[in-house]
Amino acid sequence: MEDPMYSLQDVIRCGVCDTPVPPLHCDICHIHLCEACGFKHFFDQSENHYIVPFKLRGIIPKCTKHSTEVCKKLCTTCNIPVCPLCDASSEHEQHKKEDILTLIETKRELMLQDLQDLEKSIYPRYQEAATNIPVQRADVKKHSQKLTTALDKQGEALHTEIDTIIQGMKSEIDDMDAQHIAALDQQEDAINHTILKITQIIQDLKRLLDTSDVCLVSEYTSKNEEFRSFPAWFQATLPSFTPQDIDREQIHQQIGSLSKLAITFFLDEPRNLTDIQTEYIDLHSVSCLSDIELWTCSYKDNTLKLYNLQGELLRSVQTKSGNWPEDVAVTRSGDLVYTDYWDSSINLVSGTQIQTLITPEEWNPRSLCSTSSGDLLVTMTSDVYKQTKVVRYSGSTEKQSIQWDDQGQPLYTSGELIFMYKYLSENRNLDICVADCDAGAVVVVSAAGKLRFRYTGPPSTPRESFHPCGITTDSQGNILTSDYHRIHIIDKDGHFLRYIHICGLPDLYGLCVDSRDNLFVAENLSGKVKKIQYYK
Repeated sequence: MEDPMYSLQDVIRCGVCDTPVPPLHCDICHIHLCEACGFKHFFDQSENHYIVPFKLRGIIPKCTKHSTEVCKKLCTTCNIPVCPLCDASSEHEQHKKEDILTLIETKRELMLQDLQDLEKSIYPRYQEAATNIPVQRADVKKHSQKLTTALDKQGEALHTEIDTIIQGMKSEIDDMDAQHIAALDQQEDAINHTILKITQIIQDLKRLLDTSDVCLVSEYTSKNEEFRSFPAWFQATLPSFTPQDIDREQIHQQIGSLSKLAITFFLDEPRNLTDIQTEYIDLHSVSCLSDIELWTCSYKDNTLKLYNLQGELLRSVQTKSGNWPEDVAVTRSGDLVYTDYWDSSINLVSGTQIQTLITPEEWNPRSLCSTSSGDLLVTMTSDVYKQTKVVRYSGSTEKQSIQWDDQGQPLYTSGELIFMYKYLSENRNLDICVADCDAGAVVVVSAAGKLRFRYTGPPSTPRESFHPCGITTDSQGNILTSDYHRIHIIDKDGHFLRYIHICGLPDLYGLCVDSRDNLFVAENLSGKVKKIQYYK
């Protein structure tokens, strides 16, 4: 609504000198004033005056007990305006009071911020989630149809003797569909209910911003925090069908297996279970030896350190070269491997011995991870070639090199860049996930090295603000990557699921998960490792 003060048809003028667009108003005399006249008016001793900003004219009420006085303060204990006489009375002597103009300005600023936050950020995210529910519901049917088609093909090969078993499996699919749709319906109802609440709050805020009722304004409290952390209610692990070669003697077992629908619920608010204080100043990498022991390393320390969950130092290992390690990982057999960028080596710590496994020529190893098959995946950069690649090693033998996409373009950034972090992890579907900090992307390729997708943050996040550092994957096939001050969780196909916001310094680096999907996060500056639960 246009302020009449600025209307071309009715320009408000100073009631004394006729200056247009006066910034002040006397709430006792009900006269608009320019700054000069306002100064003179204020010091006119013939009667009382109360000068307020023009936009707050009419806000200051008359005292109901003293008709000649205006209420310049609000007794916050009683939530009523008080004039100077009431303020000095015994009734409000011990009460807390605030200047009404200051209170109104503060509350209006809060309301405007909340309104903008709701309209620009919170509400659109719920709208986006509500819009996505029908798409997910359709995808459920598509996926189920694929399963049904696969079952039909297997059933045709086995003829009539397996019809009963096939029908039983189809019934299982229908039951799991019903569970999944029911879960989606529940989520949709929750989202729509929240949208209605937000819509009502927005309407109430807009009305409240236009009201002159001081008591209503004073009672306003922000509810935005209730909606700010957008919940990811559940994640469904879709069932799959695995056919077997037909063996008529064991036909029942040979049909195949239909996995169960698994719906995993995220915690509304992830819980920080413990803080492990290391001795490092520049902590950057962490790897689980077990659910209760963690290997760590720092860019400013040439010692690898093993801690338990109580923060007790269990073991220290100095690097073979005396250089600081670039990254650490634990092999399937429980041994420790680390990369040494400066002498271009990959080293194995077994017991008290350190063995150099690999020394690639003209390439420098950076980050590494141990795979489900026992191989090592290592990110390599080269100052000679100005290139980056991922190499798979079996023991000391190179088995695979991943560097280019199908169009011959580099998959990963390289050269003289600001952040050369290239942490990586293997997902449960054998995808290779690289957090390419300089590219502002998580680059995911298949086990064969074919590009599957690049994740550059949720649609609402500007790409230039996304700088993934650490990365890990969990038992559900989700990918978790640190972005300095928060963790992004995306599914195996690159769809954003939710954030985990970390209280503390905005310097999150290395990540790993234990066998129970507890997340361990390395805080660079504080030297702490946080253990976080994010599943129910």
